Amino acid sequence: MDNLLASIYASLNIVVFIRETAGQFKLYSSELPDWLVFFTGHSTLKTQYHLEDIFPYLSCFMDEAEAHWQVKSQKSLSSGFWIETDHLGNELALEASALWVNEQPVLLVQHLGEKYRQEVQRLQHIREGLLTQEKLENEVQKRTLKIRQREEEIAIKLVSLTSYRDEETGAHVRRIGLYAAAMAKALGWSTQQIDDIRLAAPMHDIGKIGIPDRVLLKAGKLTDNEFEVMKRHTEIGAKMLEGSKIPALDMAAEIALCHHEKWDGSGYPRELVAEEIPISARITSIVDIYDALVHERVYKKAIGEKEAITLMQSMAGRHLDPKLLEVFMELLPVMRRIRNEVHELGDLIVCP
Repeated sequence: MDNLLASIYASLNIVVFIRETAGQFKLYSSELPDWLVFFTGHSTLKTQYHLEDIFPYLSCFMDEAEAHWQVKSQKSLSSGFWIETDHLGNELALEASALWVNEQPVLLVQHLGEKYRQEVQRLQHIREGLLTQEKLENEVQKRTLKIRQREEEIAIKLVSLTSYRDEETGAHVRRIGLYAAAMAKALGWSTQQIDDIRLAAPMHDIGKIGIPDRVLLKAGKLTDNEFEVMKRHTEIGAKMLEGSKIPALDMAAEIALCHHEKWDGSGYPRELVAEEIPISARITSIVDIYDALVHERVYKKAIGEKEAITLMQSMAGRHLDPKLLEVFMELLPVMRRIRNEVHELGDLIVCP
C-alpha cells in the first residue's frame, strides 16, 4: 500500500484486510493502528488473522460477505455498526464493509469514533424531539377532552330545557343519542362524527320550548291551525342552535330543522326529498320513531317490537330512507340492548 493511501486509511481509522480463505485474512498494511492492537493481543504483524476470533460479532456478517464476494459485486456491503469495549472500558463503535476490488475480496474494518458519537447525538435529538412531540400531543388531547366535556355540558343543559315543557323523558332522549351513535358507527363514521350525533340527536325537539303550552301540552288531537303552530318547532330549534362553532351543535341544528322531513318529500318544513335531507336527520327520524312506538307515552300505549318494525318497514321509501332502515334492521340486537338498559332517568349523555 502506498504511503498516501495508507495515510488516508489511518486518518479514517480504517484497516484493510484481504480475504485469503474462508475466515482467514491478511492485513493490507505495514502496521496496526493502536485501537486494533488491543483486540489482536500484540502489536507485531501476523501473516494471517482469523477475524471472527478477534471480533466475534463478525461471525453474523461473514455469511453475507462470502455471498457478496461470490457474485463479485462492485457495491459495498455494510455490516452495520457494533460496539466493542477496550481494556480501559471505552466503547468502540466498529463497522465492517465487504468489497470486491481488483479481483480480490476485501474487508474494511473502521473505528467510527467521532462519526459514531455524532450519530448517537443525532438519534438522541430525534428521540428528544419525539418525546417533546408526544408531550404536545398529550396536552392537545387533554385540552380537546376538556373542550368536549364543556360541549357535552352545554348539550345536556339544552336537552334538559325541553324536559320541563314536554312529556319526553330523560331516558328517551338518552336512548335516541345512543341509537343514532350505533347507526353512525355501523355506517363507518369517524369517532368525532359518532360522538357528535350522540350529542346532537337528543336535541331534535329542542324547538318545542318555543311552542305555547296550549298546543304543546294538549291531550287531544291538534286542530289544523294548532298543528301548523307545532310544526314551527323545527325552525325554532334550528335558529336556537345554528351558527355555533361547536360541531355537535351544528349537527343538532340540521337535525332539529329536518327530522320531520320525509323521504318522498311530503314532510316539513321544506319538503326536502330523499338525500336532500341531511343523513343525520334521516338517522334521527328512524330511531325516534322506533323508540316512540315501543315505549308508552302519556297519550299512547306501547306496541310490540315486531309490530313496530312492520309499521316502520311500511314507511320505507315514503317516510324513511330505505337503505338506512336496512342498516337499522341489522342493528336491532344492539337497539334492543340499549332499549332494555336505558330505561331510567339519569345522565342524558353516556358514551356508547
